[in-house]
Amino acid sequence: MTLTPQPSEHSRDESHAARRSTADAARTDRRTTRRALRREVAGAIGLLTDDHDFRAMRHYRSFVFADFPAYLSGVEDLLRVRASQGAHTVLALFDPEEYADFCADSGLDPDRPSSRARFTGELAVTGPTVPYNGEPLADLLPTLIKKAFRQATWEYASMSLARLGTCTTCGKDIGQEAFARARDLLARILDTARPGRQHLTCSVSASPETLVAVLHADTDADGTARLDDAEALEFTAVLALGLAALPGRLAMRASTRGAADRVYGWRLRAGDLDPLTAGEVFDACCTDIDSGDPIPPESSVDYCVPPDLGPNCPPPGHRH
Repeated sequence: MTLTPQPSEHSRDESHAARRSTADAARTDRRTTRRALRREVAGAIGLLTDDHDFRAMRHYRSFVFADFPAYLSGVEDLLRVRASQGAHTVLALFDPEEYADFCADSGLDPDRPSSRARFTGELAVTGPTVPYNGEPLADLLPTLIKKAFRQATWEYASMSLARLGTCTTCGKDIGQEAFARARDLLARILDTARPGRQHLTCSVSASPETLVAVLHADTDADGTARLDDAEALEFTAVLALGLAALPGRLAMRASTRGAADRVYGWRLRAGDLDPLTAGEVFDACCTDIDSGDPIPPESSVDYCVPPDLGPNCPPPGHRH
């Protein structure tokens, strides 16, 4: 007969303690891994930027926020907590009308938080976003709204150019020709500007409201212009639309250290830039748009004719 030694009570306790220690270590490792992974995951928050949009979301019972300032305060608290945990978060503009359309197209119930989360995920991929880096939310809101406005302007101008079709005479794409023409004219405008800071505004009489694009550039002494590529792309598209199809104006304010600012501009007409006279520039800058009342001219500003842009290129194709 073979006798099998039985473990002592002390041995059983040691074995149980070892298993428990191993399990505790595994749980600790999992918690550490989860914390590390959370730092690797970027998050997005779909932000309502005004009280009108906030009230539109209040129609959903699952949207539990009752007060817009409290909602913004809650978002800011969440951003701070995520930042303290090392998490990266971007803000996207949440538009209630676009959200309703998204849910209708996707077959989602708009009165569910999961639907809002899915929509926000789409916004983070396709829409304008701004990263949160610890600054006050009030400082981020204007930046987010500006980026959303710029994207909407770009999309509208691009879509309008695409709809112009081809020239019945030469067969060329009118929108593409206009865009190339606008890009050439913008380069000439910047080339002829004095070194310093340039502020350009292009407005086109579109429907239902006027399209406005703004471009800032810094021109070095050697003539090199430094500008934001996204801003330049949007500006060129709006200028192209004015050259190809719609009436508009382009205004330029050039600032050079130690000299008076120079303000001048052009009409967009028949595929070209038609220079404004100094008097027309003065009237445009010194008249209230809404009331028509005169506005005192700025000191240290010269209202003048624009510089010669050189030989004209053929205007973009047009229908006959």
